[in-house]
Amino acid sequence: MRSSRRLSERWLTLGLWLIAFLFAWFLIGLGSLVVGDLPQVEHRQTLEQFLDGPTDEAAAESLKRIRREQDDNRRRTEQEQLALDAARSASEAARETFANWLRTRDATQRVDQDPDLIARTQALDALKGAERTIEERLEALAKARLDLSEEEEPLTRAESERRRAAEVKLGAAEREQELRVFGYRLALTLPLLALAGWLLLKRRRSRNWPFVWGFAFAATFAFFVELVPYLPSYGGYVQYGVGVLVTLIAGRAAIGALQSYNERQKLAETRPTEERRGEIATDQALERLAKKSCPGCERPIALDDPSLNFCPHCGLGAFERCPACDHRKSTFERFCRACGTPSAPVAHPVAT
Repeated sequence: MRSSRRLSERWLTLGLWLIAFLFAWFLIGLGSLVVGDLPQVEHRQTLEQFLDGPTDEAAAESLKRIRREQDDNRRRTEQEQLALDAARSASEAARETFANWLRTRDATQRVDQDPDLIARTQALDALKGAERTIEERLEALAKARLDLSEEEEPLTRAESERRRAAEVKLGAAEREQELRVFGYRLALTLPLLALAGWLLLKRRRSRNWPFVWGFAFAATFAFFVELVPYLPSYGGYVQYGVGVLVTLIAGRAAIGALQSYNERQKLAETRPTEERRGEIATDQALERLAKKSCPGCERPIALDDPSLNFCPHCGLGAFERCPACDHRKSTFERFCRACGTPSAPVAHPVAT
């Protein structure tokens, strides 16, 4: 015999447990959204907030000006380099033409070509002069580029130092913000865990027990699971510390309950059988008998022995004979299973 509860009652109990788990599941989803969105109560810190205002703006403008001039210098250098290449090509072509003309003149020995020689020489000199002019402009651009680099270096170094200092301040501010947000999460989940513990202690047997257990599951999950991704470096100490504290409290309560139970059992075993039987619920007694345990002291007894009517450990009467059909039956059964005769009512102790 598993239990005297009706089949429909057992199915309804399973349905209530399903409601408890569904309630816990929805609470866990809601709690996950709330815990995840808590950082939105804080403004996000940026590096620009920790730079030195006007000083940094002036330095940034100077660097922008220098880099604009460097870009302009680079473009002009590229243009002048192209012009120099073109001038050198023209000069090289003119020199080749002049060399060929000289060879021809030397072969013909024509004196009337001397004015042409002078003109060609002057043209070569002009090309070389143009080439040299471009080279001078390139040298001026290179000097200007060097001056800009020398001007940029201290500004860049100062900007790097300011950014490093700002990054240090930003890191400290982010850690402080992280601690505040963790405090918000802890302030939300820890009271829920405490409330869940109180509800389990005081209301777990009330008519609304599915919601009590569902809330307890959700609060425990929120504190020990949902909080994990957001723990700062020391957050694990808080979580495990609370776990140790809860375990100690629960363990102390369990030890105290076990000691109280043993003392009550020892005291109950000295009282009359009828009085003890009246204090045990029928369903509870039948469940213990189904597990081959004494309904009173919960020690194992040999139910298969037809001569066993009393618990050999505590002396509780567990079986008796039906007065109508002499069938052996449990003293906790309300009716004889062989003939249906009702059992004699058990006298319950009167509280004084």
